This record gives sequence, C-alpha cells and structure tokens, in this order.
Amino acid sequence: MEKENMDKHAQLIGILWIVYGVLSLFGGIIVLVVLLSLSTIPDISYSELGRSGPYVLRIIAICVSSFLFILGIPKIIGGLGLQKHREWGRILVMILSFLSLLNIPLGTALGIYSIVYLMKPEMIELFKHPKAA
Repeated sequence: MEKENMDKHAQLIGILWIVYGVLSLFGGIIVLVVLLSLSTIPDISYSELGRSGPYVLRIIAICVSSFLFILGIPKIIGGLGLQKHREWGRILVMILSFLSLLNIPLGTALGIYSIVYLMKPEMIELFKHPKAA
C-alpha cells in the first residue's frame, strides 16, 4: 500500500514538473513575441529611444527568452525521469526543487512538495528499483 502511495506521489510530482517546464517554455515564447513585436513599432522604436532602441529591445528579448528556455528544458527532463522512476530524475528534480524555492509562489510550493516527498526513505527505495521502460 505504501509503495503505491509513493508511486502516485512520484507520478504527480513528475507531471507537475513537466507542466512547470512547459509554462517556462511558453513564457519564453510570449516574451520573445511581445518584445520583438514592440521593437518593430515605428513610434516607439525611433522617437524617445533613439536609433539603438529597437536593437537593444531585440537583444533583451532573445536573452530573456533563451534564459526561460534553458530553465524549462531541465524541468521537463526531470519530470520525465520521475515518470520512469529513474534515480537521475529524482536527483535532477531535487536540485531544481532547491533552486525553485526562490520562485514565489508556484516554485516555492512545488519545490517544498518535491523535497518533502523525494527525500522520504520509501521514495528513495522506490527509485532504487525503477520501472521497466
């Protein structure tokens, strides 16, 4: 009974991390589209910002969206690793959980939930014997 309960928590944590990663990728796409669109508006582009304004805005768009993409991919990979009960997935999600504690409120809640359950001895035992692929 306890093993089934831990399996359900592992599956739920994996799904939540995949969704969290997809949200990060989606946020990166939104930032990229919005800022690149703003950089093409002639009234904003050349009036107060001067000639370099659109270029700076494009660089910011690319940097911020790339950062969000880079953050989102490990979250998805870690979630998939948890879904398959891989030890590397558990370790990756533990690292991501500690890092996401500063991301209030969603990252903090998911980080605490992940840390609490992934550190339990029953969960560690579950990941020592992974599911068959």
